Amino acid sequence: MALRINFNYASLQAQRGLGGAEKIAQRAGSQLSSGLRINQAADDTAGMSISETLKNQVRGLNMAHRNVQDASSMLQVAEGALTETHSLLARMRELAVQASNDTLQLSDRLNANAEFTALYAEIDRIATTTQFDGIVLLDNSSVASGLTLQVGANSGDSLTYTISSSKATNLYANFTAMSAAGTLNVSYQSNASAMISAVDSAVNTVSGTRASIGAMQNRFASATNYLSVAAENTAAANSRVADADIASSMSELVRAQILQQAGISVLAQANQSPALVLQLLR
Repeated sequence: MALRINFNYASLQAQRGLGGAEKIAQRAGSQLSSGLRINQAADDTAGMSISETLKNQVRGLNMAHRNVQDASSMLQVAEGALTETHSLLARMRELAVQASNDTLQLSDRLNANAEFTALYAEIDRIATTTQFDGIVLLDNSSVASGLTLQVGANSGDSLTYTISSSKATNLYANFTAMSAAGTLNVSYQSNASAMISAVDSAVNTVSGTRASIGAMQNRFASATNYLSVAAENTAAANSRVADADIASSMSELVRAQILQQAGISVLAQANQSPALVLQLLR
């Protein structure tokens, strides 16, 4: 082996190997300390891009899950109000049936009519005041064109749902036509008899709205399950892309440390080579 003073190839080679081992040790240490395989774009540019997309998807799915839960809560509020509307209609029908009987005097019917019209007004009040986060749900003043519900993580993953109005004036638009006196009341036998059919029609309308709400709540329950599974699977996919294999990273760190120790030893020996020239010159 030629001995040179101005150029020590063995030393340079040992330094290069030592630098490579240092990079491996740094990368493995970074992976072990963070738990991530990709700590910067330089680690894996394509993997970094995929991981960011997957992380955004997971966050979108989690937010969509919250959206669906909020929408389900909103429908529960609406159905609770409609449940009370059903109860009021049942009482109104009782009064109409009672007032249809000719055993009642006019004063009795007037008393029944006072309650009948009060219940009618209460249905209107419920419809105009039932709200969820400031949105009036049952009179179409806020949601006439339907509610747009974002139930997915991406653009277009939405649906539109309309809650039918339950205002008394809408439920009983045919009351006047069915009332012999042309007014909404059960003060007279003929009016009261017509009101029975009118209330039955209103009950059917409210029942249809509640059935629609129930169907949508079941749909939301399925959507909630889907979003939970989708978020879980997407997070798992991101973990496979971005998370570090701890066992592999630990092995790499140990290997790098051994290479460093060996490199230091070789470098020390290589740096002693020029000194041999001095011994030859003595």
